[in-house]
Amino acid sequence: MSVAETHAVDWGVWLDAPAKINLFLHVIGRRPDGYHLLQTAFRFLDFGDRLRFAPRTDGNIRRVSPLEGVAAEDDLCVRAARLLQSATGCTEGADIELDKRLPMGGGLGGGSSDAATVLIALNHLWRLDLRRERLQALGLQLGADVPVFVFGRSAFAEGVGERLQPVMLPPAAYIVVAPGVSVPTPLIFAAPELTRNTEPCKIADFAAAAVERRLFGRNDLQPVAEMHYAAVAEAVSLVGDAVGDRQVRMSGSGACVFAQCATFDDAERVQATMSARWPENWQVFVARGIDVHPLYSATAE
Repeated sequence: MSVAETHAVDWGVWLDAPAKINLFLHVIGRRPDGYHLLQTAFRFLDFGDRLRFAPRTDGNIRRVSPLEGVAAEDDLCVRAARLLQSATGCTEGADIELDKRLPMGGGLGGGSSDAATVLIALNHLWRLDLRRERLQALGLQLGADVPVFVFGRSAFAEGVGERLQPVMLPPAAYIVVAPGVSVPTPLIFAAPELTRNTEPCKIADFAAAAVERRLFGRNDLQPVAEMHYAAVAEAVSLVGDAVGDRQVRMSGSGACVFAQCATFDDAERVQATMSARWPENWQVFVARGIDVHPLYSATAE
């Protein structure tokens, strides 16, 4: 099992908010309230956003790094900090600085990961001592992907993504392509052509495929995203040309596409081979899969 480098949580220290990828994503039904029932597998990457915090004694939560197109009141980092204050009665505040490296609307969980790092870090820095399960429940109020980052392990997920079981995965590296578009999740889930009745799978089936180092199942959201966004379809095609279609997958609701490779060197070779074919506005990076969140040890079980 690959393990992320762990970091001490302290004021003024840059803390990781790693990306995630969905190794598969099946839509198996829909609840009466309209939320979709999913099965998926989450894996973290050793690349993502970073945050650091400074203490405030006035109780205010202040965002010190503006995020283009996102008002402070809507920022998940600010909302996470205020939710933690509200849930605990904490009167301390914080300045939050975000080094945004992951694309927005990319399916890599950037905003959710940022929110989880805020919950984990401020729970520690404010000495609140909430346990992991409680932080996960708070995270779910912010978004369906937030709990897995607090859970802190590679996970097989069900429900709306909040019912989590840890999984052990073999080492792998990934080339990740952000094809220059932002895909709004609600649009994909609302599409009439979305498959909503995939047969439920067993965790053992996914685990068997993982041991064989092959991607399991599919992403039911991918055909919809490809239909609505030509850049996503182009990314799937280009990466598929390099590694074979079976090892290419869109993450989440898009727009990012990844290919699974056995080693980091293999992924770098794919990147080098394909670099001349990427449009200029695409972001491409290579990362290793990690199975433990860098801040995992900061939260009590």
